[in-house]
This record gives sequence, structure tokens and C-alpha cells, in this order.
Amino acid sequence: MNWLLNVWFLRDLLLPALDIIILAFIIYKGYQILVQTRAVQLVKGALFVALTYAVAFFLNLRTLLWILNTLAPSLVIGLAIIFQPELRKIFTRIGQGRLLEFSGGSRSFALDAVIKSVEALSYRRRGALIVFARSVGQKTVIESGTRIDGELTSELLLTIFAYDTALHDGAVVVEDGKVAAAGCFLPLSEQLDVRRSFGTRHRAALGLAEESDAVVLVVSEETGALSLAYEANLYYDMDIGEVQKKLIQLLQPVDSSGIQEEVVAFED
Repeated sequence: MNWLLNVWFLRDLLLPALDIIILAFIIYKGYQILVQTRAVQLVKGALFVALTYAVAFFLNLRTLLWILNTLAPSLVIGLAIIFQPELRKIFTRIGQGRLLEFSGGSRSFALDAVIKSVEALSYRRRGALIVFARSVGQKTVIESGTRIDGELTSELLLTIFAYDTALHDGAVVVEDGKVAAAGCFLPLSEQLDVRRSFGTRHRAALGLAEESDAVVLVVSEETGALSLAYEANLYYDMDIGEVQKKLIQLLQPVDSSGIQEEVVAFED
């Protein structure tokens, strides 16, 4: 009797509850991904087509049904082509999940060099673009620039972003606590509602933040304002204290045991 009761509990209560919980989690994560990649237009278009098809089916609108059935394969292909960048971002976001993350190298490094250099660059109104790679590798971005593989120091960053250097217009990529490359090209943001006052640096920072989990630090050449781009958003005109606090929070690495390692920032 107890055996039958256990089977009934597992089959009729526990498994359906687990099914609902997993489905709710998938729907919630899917919603987060759609919002972050701005693929809401894709969902709205699909829902509109589905609603039109449902109305035509229940009202037996034969001509409309014939047109929809004929165009259905072309619509699917057309949507895949039109929304190809958004679909790529969706799958990139899915691949950034901790459950799919296999590599876990240490990313601990001192942010003191970065903070000192961007503070000086901001004061001198020198533009800068610094990319901090996280779980998603930036091989394509690194290969677009000049390999450095050097120690992360304020002197190196100030030298790279000086006006008379060949690399000052591109981005510096910081990976595994080192300057991996400089003079790198970043993808520009495809958002239509980006402020018109933003220049190429801000659009490039936002573009990379849309396609990966990288954190991008921007120094405006026009105003000296500091900005951070991450998780498909750009946070403009932050003070140096806010930048330091947020970088420590965002770049806190997780080791193989699941314990966060320390990102060190020195105070003057």
C-alpha cells in the first residue's frame, strides 16, 4: 500500500509540480533574454501572425487561410533573415548561462591601474574605450586589433590612449587581468533609440554589451564623462567612485568551487 502511495505521489503530484516549475523558469529566462536583446518586435510579429491565422481558421476564411499557408515558409525564412542579429544575440545570451559555462579561469586583478588612468583621461578630455572580458571570450574583437599581452598598468593605458599613438582610437581589451590587445574594433549598437549625442565610442560600447557579457568602460572625449556598458545597457556620466564600485561588483570572478574570488582595488 505504501509503495502504491509513493508511486501515486511521485506520478501525480511531484512530477507535475516539477514540470510546472521548470516551464515557469524557462519562460522567465526567455523573457529576460528577449528584453535584453530587444527581440520583442519578433515576438509581437509572431503573435500577430498567429492571431490572424486563428481568426481565419475559426471563421473559415478560406482565401486568407490559403494565403497564410502559402506564405508561411517564406515568412519563417524572412523573419530569420530580418531578425538574424537578434536571434544571434538570443543564442549568445543562452550560451552565457552558468549551466553551460565550462571554463572558469581566474580573472582576479587590481583595478587601481584602470581607475587611475581613466580619472586622468577624464580630466584631460581624452577618449578611451576599455573592454573587460568575462565568461564570453572576445577572440574576434582581439584579433581586430594589435596584440599586446602586457601587464595592466596605468602607464600603459595612458600611453595607448594618448593623442599621438596609432592605437588611441580603438578599444583596449582586458582579459585574464592583462591587456590582451589595443586598437580593437567593436560592433556598433543597432538600437534606434540611442541618444544622438552619443559618439562612436558609446555606440561601440553598447554594441558589444548587446552581443556579449563584456563590461565596457568609456571615457568621453568631448565631455570627459565616464560611462559603463553592460547587459545591453549604457549607464552614462558616472562619477569615479560609482565606476570603481560597479566594476568590482561586475568583475567579481567565480572559481570552480563556486566561491567568488576578490577583485582588488587600492585606495589612495
